[in-house]
Amino acid sequence: MSTAARGGAMELDEYLPVLEKTNARFADATAEAVLEHGWQAPVPGCPGWKLNDLVWHLSEVQHFWAWVVKTRAPDPSTYLEPARHPDDELLGFLIAQNAELETVLAGADPSERVWTWAPQQDVAFVLRRQLQEATVHTADVEQVLGAVRPIPADVGLDGLDEWLEVMVPSALPDGPPAGAHPVVFHVLDADAERTLFPGSRPFPIATLTGNAGDLLLAAWRRVPIEVLTVHGDPSQAAAMIGLVSLE
Repeated sequence: MSTAARGGAMELDEYLPVLEKTNARFADATAEAVLEHGWQAPVPGCPGWKLNDLVWHLSEVQHFWAWVVKTRAPDPSTYLEPARHPDDELLGFLIAQNAELETVLAGADPSERVWTWAPQQDVAFVLRRQLQEATVHTADVEQVLGAVRPIPADVGLDGLDEWLEVMVPSALPDGPPAGAHPVVFHVLDADAERTLFPGSRPFPIATLTGNAGDLLLAAWRRVPIEVLTVHGDPSQAAAMIGLVSLE
């Protein structure tokens, strides 16, 4: 696999090993959550979802992207969605999808073209997106357990970069709306700063300071702004983040 830098917090050859560890962490946390709370436990970070919905979602997402990379299909029109499995089969299906996705990605060149929903149309996009998908959803299942383990600084910063570079333009293709103000993310454990809506106003409405993982989870609205140190207007900072639709 190529070791070319992405220009961000992680190198291309780091994504797959970290995805494998994150998938294992998600599966272990799921098994523990099922034992302690059952499949019907609510997921705080995904309002309206139960634990079984979360596990099925990640399984289905990984099933889809493994198919995309494996088939090199020019678009998703021929994809067949799997039938939803009963709760007692969910963990086994999840682990099977983990293995399939990891195997397919391990055998693909990151520079090879594949369909994606974003302007970047290559396997490297899938690697990064699936790592960050699994990272945020691992925090979701750990919230069911009541204890979210720290996200490594490089993974958290790369996820924040991806949110700013990919998710924000996807949600706001015409650029920042009229009422947008900059929000600065000051990343303590990576000694870095990133800005949401840079240039929309001369000065930021707030600076949010915290570790990369906490800033990432705040951007994805998994934790409240109050877990961070805020200089400026916290309610307006939350409103600016809220402009980025996660649908």
